Amino acid sequence: MARLYDDFTVGDVYRSRLGRTITETDNIWFTCLTLNTNQIHFNVPYAERTQFGQPLVNSAFTLALITGMTVPDTSENAAANLAWTDIKLPKPVFAGDTLWAESEIIDLRESKSNPSVGIVSMRCRGINQRREVVIEFKRTFMVYKRDAPEAASAYPGTDTEWSVE
Repeated sequence: MARLYDDFTVGDVYRSRLGRTITETDNIWFTCLTLNTNQIHFNVPYAERTQFGQPLVNSAFTLALITGMTVPDTSENAAANLAWTDIKLPKPVFAGDTLWAESEIIDLRESKSNPSVGIVSMRCRGINQRREVVIEFKRTFMVYKRDAPEAASAYPGTDTEWSVE
């Protein structure tokens, strides 16, 4: 079951259950979808002349992927993201790298404007298969409280008895 505000404690650490290998297609599609025209992401001969020697994965894709990988543990019941801050990219990411996410809850507070939510702040990082940190950032989001009407289960249930033994 997805966590609600009441389920968090400062100091909780979550590690993604799954790793995700980034493909060349991921990088090119994301770069094209976002109209990023920096050739280091999609032009192999150009990228080979840079200090990296190969195309870099678009850093906005890395941010989006690591954020997404934290959602099952932290924000499936979020009402809204409020901020991404302190984004750092200490190592490059290349097609073929596999990333995992790690998050730590660093602050919790009641919302001043909405009694149905609390505010959660966490720091996140992406780690590759070589155990290198490739991205770090802070993220703050509003998440529903257990008694919020929006947190009620959407499962419809049924009155029909089981028909299999």
